[in-house]
Amino acid sequence: MAAIHRKHESWSSRATFLMAAVGAAVGLGNIWKFPYITGQNGGGAFVLVYLLAVVFVALPILVAEITLGRWGHQSPPNAMSNVAQASGRSSSWSSVGWFGMLAAYLIASYYSVIAGWATAYIFKSGRGDFSARDASVISAQFDALLASPGQLALWHGILMAICAVILVRGLHKGIEKTVMLMMPALFALLLAMVVYGAIEGDMASALHFMFDFDLSAITPKVFLVAVGQAFFSIGVGMGLMMGYGAYLQKEVSIGKSAVIIVVVDTLVAIIAGLAIFPIVFGNGLDPAEGAGLIFVSLPIAFGSVTGGAIVGTLFFILLLFAALTSVIGTLEPSIAWSQERFGLARTQAAVIVCGSVFLLGLATVFSFNHWSEWRPLSAFEHYAHFGYFEILDYLTANIMIPLCGLLIAVFVGWKIKPEAVQAELQIKNRFVFRAWFWLLRWVAPISIALILLTGL
Repeated sequence: MAAIHRKHESWSSRATFLMAAVGAAVGLGNIWKFPYITGQNGGGAFVLVYLLAVVFVALPILVAEITLGRWGHQSPPNAMSNVAQASGRSSSWSSVGWFGMLAAYLIASYYSVIAGWATAYIFKSGRGDFSARDASVISAQFDALLASPGQLALWHGILMAICAVILVRGLHKGIEKTVMLMMPALFALLLAMVVYGAIEGDMASALHFMFDFDLSAITPKVFLVAVGQAFFSIGVGMGLMMGYGAYLQKEVSIGKSAVIIVVVDTLVAIIAGLAIFPIVFGNGLDPAEGAGLIFVSLPIAFGSVTGGAIVGTLFFILLLFAALTSVIGTLEPSIAWSQERFGLARTQAAVIVCGSVFLLGLATVFSFNHWSEWRPLSAFEHYAHFGYFEILDYLTANIMIPLCGLLIAVFVGWKIKPEAVQAELQIKNRFVFRAWFWLLRWVAPISIALILLTGL
């Protein structure tokens, strides 16, 4: 069956595109993952390398990915095929679009399960489950949630149903309206958390931890983790920025838009640290706690202070908003492709994609309980402890996303004539274009190659 090249909607304005793109980028990677990775990798030294990685690795590829989406004006596989053929290259480059879209689809299947934890914790905090509870009780609550496939599946299903309702309504009535409501609310909640942390926590210790840095603490491991986190946080290499770029009008500056996306996303990550670490230090908790920092350590802190139940509830609402806008972004490319490939109506495509992601997500649900003892890679020393969830997370974050980003850099940097790229980008300043093109050709691919080699 030949692909149906359906004409898609366009963003109402540059502002709505930016809000949606920032919403897709700002997610659990910023608010859940960035603080604990910072804690595990030396604080300020990690933040410094992270900022450099964002500017010199993630930003150049983000510009390239949005450019490919607008140029090809279709879902990632068809956009890559269109640009390749227009540039005299093989249509097999569409496999890059496929790879990114598949990564986003797989990420959505487990991302929504983790977002379900945040949804459950909104109600736990709201009804006072953490009030005056000691660490063992709160830790046991989290363990009990993970051990219950029924509860995990319920919250996962609720989140996917919300996504389906939003995505069925399309670009303008669904995605745009959602992000224009949720993103300002997310920023307001995050700033409120910073104020709360400054009053109830230890802001001085948090500032020292995040911004005092010792150059000797920058090890090869810190460098590679920072580059990987920058890549994951900005949302490049997943097809979602290419998918959103397909709806972008020609007169909008991709370069300026990409800079805004990166700046806002990075600010959110840093502000999240300033919201969380004062509470961590103020309550004598360990900043290197790991993934449990959000779902175990912070509830301990919220449960020990006056008004903690309200603040905790707001925090988990914030976490839910961040996750929801990201899941929507990861699903949109698959919905667009389904419409193009099979001529489906928007409602049909959204229901099928969301329904299939829900079913696939049940494997992640079971990996925390029924399948918790299953270790398919036990023969390999470094991966012996990996279950299904760990394998999926590692495969997408450490292999698929970097590889897709590397191929995007190679394709735009080496397989398309620079004049054609400059004409599409409409960058009039030759120095700016050449600097970006050099970073895309050399710095980004080499950095990503190091990540891949380390990951493997």
